Amino acid sequence: MPRTRSFLRRPRRTAARPPRAARLAALGLALAAAGAPAQTASAPPEAVPAAGTPFFAPRVGLVLDVGYGSRELALGDRGKGFRLGGAELALDTPIGPWLEGRLTAAAHSHDKKVEKHFEEAWLGTTALPGGLQARAGRFLSQVGYLNEQHPHADDFASRPLLHRAFLGGHYFDDGLRLNWTAPTALYWRTGLEVFRGRKLTAEAGRRPRPGVWTLSTRLGGDAGREHSWQLGLSYLGNRRAAFIPHDDEHEHGHEEGHGGHAHGAQLAGRHLWVIDGVWKWAPEGNNRDRQLRLSFELARQTGLGEGAAQPGANRSAYLAAVWRFGGQWEVGARADWLSAKLPHGDHFHAGRLREVSLMAAWKPSHQQTLRLQVTRQGRAQGFDNPGTAVYVQYIHSFGAHGAHSF
Repeated sequence: MPRTRSFLRRPRRTAARPPRAARLAALGLALAAAGAPAQTASAPPEAVPAAGTPFFAPRVGLVLDVGYGSRELALGDRGKGFRLGGAELALDTPIGPWLEGRLTAAAHSHDKKVEKHFEEAWLGTTALPGGLQARAGRFLSQVGYLNEQHPHADDFASRPLLHRAFLGGHYFDDGLRLNWTAPTALYWRTGLEVFRGRKLTAEAGRRPRPGVWTLSTRLGGDAGREHSWQLGLSYLGNRRAAFIPHDDEHEHGHEEGHGGHAHGAQLAGRHLWVIDGVWKWAPEGNNRDRQLRLSFELARQTGLGEGAAQPGANRSAYLAAVWRFGGQWEVGARADWLSAKLPHGDHFHAGRLREVSLMAAWKPSHQQTLRLQVTRQGRAQGFDNPGTAVYVQYIHSFGAHGAHSF
């Protein structure tokens, strides 16, 4: 896809100092390392601290995601040719009986360059009373279903249109989180997050603090030994969206089209609601050999335009199905749609985009994935460069890595 610009200004990527929250979290890990003897890796501390819990037991892991793409697509997050989809070097550890920490350095290809940044740098509690858990630093937001997990853990080589348009692919930022897990038979988690917001909406005429806040709740459980499910409802309030200027430069960017890799949201709004659901079926309860996974997310974004007072809404959704068989093979399909209002000076143009992806993956071990994916875009209006792309992706993990989410 030709280099185009979103109607939102892209921040210039420079070798700036990490934000204060990221530096403080990284400093906490470094101080813990300096003040404790080296120990072998162990599991994180239990919710109730036990005697003999190691003060510092670091675990290091590396994940490499490399691949090839036949072309770029509208709102695409994978480019043409051989590219580094992502590399993550992670350190996580318990820090005494009450805390844990994680530091993740990441790199990926963008515009024929390799960009580097800290994706995670946080400290969190492990044993607060009443089912509470707190976290501070830089971390992935838990808005929606997919955003909370790293992209290398996805079932497809590219994220859905919903995430690429509204969340910049995967949204991480500097902030605070407080979660509460209810003492019920079903899994029920409710969480509040506050963020700076610069990672979602980089340029704004004013910088309110907090810039972004989220509220989410998630409910899940098992139905017998073969079925499990989860439902979620999330809200994201973007206070910075009201101060995005739509001047001539943005208009020029719109004329060039909407597409390409973006580090923040391609479409900004004051309010974002997300409903998500997952259902899994493992015949005879054996999910290692056979499993069917169905998932969906539905989002509605309002409060558009400068002042966040324009009527109308952006909408997006996807439905995905993945079948695992033979213990090492997976096939899947995903359908995406996006309906948007694209800023053009002092008014909006209608935009829409449809996308269908088919994939097949071979997983010879828990550490390796080789994936082939075909993605076709159609019924495009207001977005340049729709078409069909073929992706080959190889993922290999080394050392320790955290458990994947549900």
